[in-house]
Amino acid sequence: MPATWVALPESTEELAAVLRACAERGLAAVPVGGGTKLDWGGPPERCDVLLDLCCLDRVLEHAAGDLVVRVQAGLTLDRLAAALAAAGQELALDLPLPGATVGGTLATGLAGPRALRYGTPRDLLIGITVVLADGTIARSGGKVVKNVAGYDLGKLFTGSYGTLGVIAEATFRLHPLPQDRRWLVTRRDPREVFPVLAAHQAEPSAITLDWPEGTVTVLVEGAAAEARAQALRLEVGGDLLAGEPAGWAGLDEPVTEVRTLPTGLPALLDALGEARTRLWLADHLVAYTAAGPDRLHGDGRRVRALGQPQAAPNPLLQRVKERFDPGRVLAPGRLLGGF
Repeated sequence: MPATWVALPESTEELAAVLRACAERGLAAVPVGGGTKLDWGGPPERCDVLLDLCCLDRVLEHAAGDLVVRVQAGLTLDRLAAALAAAGQELALDLPLPGATVGGTLATGLAGPRALRYGTPRDLLIGITVVLADGTIARSGGKVVKNVAGYDLGKLFTGSYGTLGVIAEATFRLHPLPQDRRWLVTRRDPREVFPVLAAHQAEPSAITLDWPEGTVTVLVEGAAAEARAQALRLEVGGDLLAGEPAGWAGLDEPVTEVRTLPTGLPALLDALGEARTRLWLADHLVAYTAAGPDRLHGDGRRVRALGQPQAAPNPLLQRVKERFDPGRVLAPGRLLGGF
């Protein structure tokens, strides 16, 4: 879908001015960050203006004592990680796709393996600034973790694919960098290993599976990480690594996202067959796979075809879209259901 124009706003106010102009002229605007997930979600019906947020790339405020950071949406997660590491802190999100930005990560709701311990982007988000379709600048949340004032736009906009408004700034709660990290890599049958690992006192930060190789990787972080990882190794075997394994937390080119309860692992692996898949455990199982969606339905699974035709329209999503973007200015067609 080629764009007619490309806009590169350098501030939230400039972004608002561009969206006002689009609304006045009936032009469809599609935001883009690092471009790592442009083929996720439905294809837009039209793209008159591509909103490139690469110039909104600053750390606006880092309150290290409060473990809080406020950043612009175009900042890449790897640059943010480098800035926070200097203060011994981190935003506890993995980097499945190098070059991903803060805004793009929120807009797609993408989380990595450490969601098992730290949660997803929406769990770490405590404040957000968005520009709505008519150019209105809206803010929700604040700069402290226990802020409950106002409607929680952050959770609504996480996973919205830029169809309800354009994320301009985000405020996150941070965590101290772990004292130590150890990775345990084993090839035991994942159907047997996953339940043991999930309930183990070693408290893993992440548990992943590369399928069909059957490689299970466990991350243990924090104090006495080596001793706790050794305790795991005594039960499930494998190799203990002090450095990050090659490809840790990375994704290839997934075409389907699957979510199911942890108890659904055996049935899901049967359905995957030999399809290449990266799977991790959070409060549910999350898999990104090359398998087609037709073979993955059933057994309580939620299946989303990324970059493929979307599911049937949902009345609730339709009402939300009409409320925030009645003129269908923002990335029309990208949200689930074709909104």
